[in-house]
Amino acid sequence: MDEALKLVGMYDYRLHAPHLLSGGQKQRVAIARMLMQRAPIMVFDDSLSAVDAETDAKIRAALHESLGKATVLLISHRVTTLMQADCILVLDGGRVSELGTHAELIAKPGIYRDIYEIQMSSDDRRLLGKEGV
Repeated sequence: MDEALKLVGMYDYRLHAPHLLSGGQKQRVAIARMLMQRAPIMVFDDSLSAVDAETDAKIRAALHESLGKATVLLISHRVTTLMQADCILVLDGGRVSELGTHAELIAKPGIYRDIYEIQMSSDDRRLLGKEGV
C-alpha cells in the first residue's frame, strides 16, 4: 500500500483520518487502492476531477509508468488528462461523434477541438510543448 500511496502523492497522509481528507485526496487514495489490485482492466471515471492540474499531471505520469500492460478506460472532461490516450472517443448525445488520437482530433473541426480551445490557454500550450499543439 505504501508504494501505491507514494505513486499518487498520498504517502505523507496515510495516518490522517479519512474525514480530514479533501475530495482530491480521497480520489488519490481510491486510485492507490485500485493500483494495488493490479487488475488487467482499469476504469477511471473522471477520477482526477477533484485535483489541480499540476497534481493531475504528476499522477498521470506516475500511472503511465506503473500501469504496464493494463487496459485503461479513462473518462474525463479534462483534455490534458486525455492527451496521451491511444484512442479518444468523443460522445455527443450518447453516440460516438469523433474517434482518434489527440493530434488527430485537434487537427479537424469538432467537439474535441472546441473543448480543447476553451480549456487551453496559450500558456498551457507553451507548458505542454509539442503534445498540446
